[in-house]
Amino acid sequence: MKILAILPAALFAATPVLAGPYVNVENNAGFSGSNFNGHATDFHLGYENSTAFGSYYVQAGPTIFAPDGGEEETKLTGKIGGSVQASERVSVYGELAATFDSDVNDYGTKLGVKYSF
Repeated sequence: MKILAILPAALFAATPVLAGPYVNVENNAGFSGSNFNGHATDFHLGYENSTAFGSYYVQAGPTIFAPDGGEEETKLTGKIGGSVQASERVSVYGELAATFDSDVNDYGTKLGVKYSF
């Protein structure tokens, strides 16, 4: 009987706290010492959601790659990621990014632990 009393509270805690679509425009530039190598600008549409267990996002769209002195290219890119609260002060996060190309797809990962004081 106690489990039936706790079940509604557990379901409420698992419902989304924050959810919704977003637009993310981001520019990343690269340098070697003082030499500019180029930049890439993302024009992504995404969706994020936060629950009692953590948060996640997914986003994708075109990215313009502009190497210094080279020809610009536009490619489809995307990212998925999220975080989980491991304790009151510690969260664990990760991201998988991809650039889709007709020749070879590129992938990148990010994984980290954040401690809050």
